[in-house]
Amino acid sequence: MTTATDISNRIMEAVMAQKLAPGSRLGEQQLAMLFDCSRTIVREALTRLSTRGIVTVSARRGWYVVEPSQDEAREAFEARRVIELGLLHQLKARAVDPGALRQLKNHLAREKAALAGSDVGMRTYLLGDFHVCLAECLGNALLADTLRDYTARTTLIAMLYQSSHDAAQSCADHVRIVEALEAGDIDRAETLMAEHIGTVQAALRLQAQTDPLAGLRDALAPVAKTPAQAVKKRPAARKAIAPLPSTSSTPPPSDDGSAYLGALL
Repeated sequence: MTTATDISNRIMEAVMAQKLAPGSRLGEQQLAMLFDCSRTIVREALTRLSTRGIVTVSARRGWYVVEPSQDEAREAFEARRVIELGLLHQLKARAVDPGALRQLKNHLAREKAALAGSDVGMRTYLLGDFHVCLAECLGNALLADTLRDYTARTTLIAMLYQSSHDAAQSCADHVRIVEALEAGDIDRAETLMAEHIGTVQAALRLQAQTDPLAGLRDALAPVAKTPAQAVKKRPAARKAIAPLPSTSSTPPPSDDGSAYLGALL
């Protein structure tokens, strides 16, 4: 029999594989039919995911996958940075277990195989799950659960803000982190993790908060014209014709895009 945990786990996997986009609606009836269970069980699963910050509910829209704001995006990456660097830092007091290193290397092998294959969902899931696997291998189940939620949120953020980060680069970053752990160089592992998280965050297309009209300003910017178009617009033969004196108080059109904007509005 399908349980609320089964449903919530499947939804989390779909989010981390980028198969559920931010804002995707999650209808109770449709999920109940899909998982062959009652709407009560579905509602329990969605409520659990709501407390974890993965889904939300609206009186008009019902349940849907969250759409993190820019502030929430920054907070999610800050939280991951604190947790993951702290997780590595505490390794200075003890050696990394050889079994943990074997698990991490097995995970890296799966990442590389996914990169070579065509299953984009599996590739995306494994790249995000590396951070969860790292916490599990280092023996902290609580932080692993926390990182799973934050990793899912940053996956949604990457989709929402059109991340340009390269999957192969992420895998290479993971390889270097595990190599540093195997060499016992915890300081280097911390540095590499900080750089990795920073690189992923920097690939997001987050606009500066100092300009609230930035999005509209970019959309309504004058269309750039090629030199050929500019020449065609002002043929040499017409330059010799003197303009007629104007009796109107209307100012002549300008080339700064304001005329275009006025026509648009």
